[in-house]
Amino acid sequence: MIKKPPKVLPLSFLFSHPAHFIAGGFGSGYSPWAPGTTGTLFGWGSYLLIATQFQTPLQMGLFLLLWFCAGIWACQKTGRDLGVVDHGSIVIDEIVPFWGVLWATQLLTSNAWLWQLAAFVVFRAFDVLKPQPARYFDIRVKNGFGVMCDDLIAALYSVLVIFLAQRLIG
Repeated sequence: MIKKPPKVLPLSFLFSHPAHFIAGGFGSGYSPWAPGTTGTLFGWGSYLLIATQFQTPLQMGLFLLLWFCAGIWACQKTGRDLGVVDHGSIVIDEIVPFWGVLWATQLLTSNAWLWQLAAFVVFRAFDVLKPQPARYFDIRVKNGFGVMCDDLIAALYSVLVIFLAQRLIG
């Protein structure tokens, strides 16, 4: 365990265990500026590559479920090793739920970059504001599941807003 971990962790920690690498968003969470936003941007870029690999919604859904479970494990292990449940460098909790938001955006809209940008802005807003029950998971559930769930809830709110906006705007 690192005593009082610094805001920006050394790269040696990122590479010291696979869970740290995953939780750190493959390095994107090590940004000294807004690591959550940087992680979400990494999620956007990586989604553009990932989404082309799946032929059916079931395949993509299983991929997201697998990564959600991997995120729980990685957040739990990394948080325990740092002594901080949700250190700022842990961004897999932004990445995987945002993949889900982008996937839903793709299914609901024309998937134009403006819809993706709207999804990014809405997701970041809900991630920062943490409306209930996201706030409950953030404050009360101090483990890998809680870290992943507050962002999953932000993602669900984001999908709802994109759905409603798409119905209103067309």
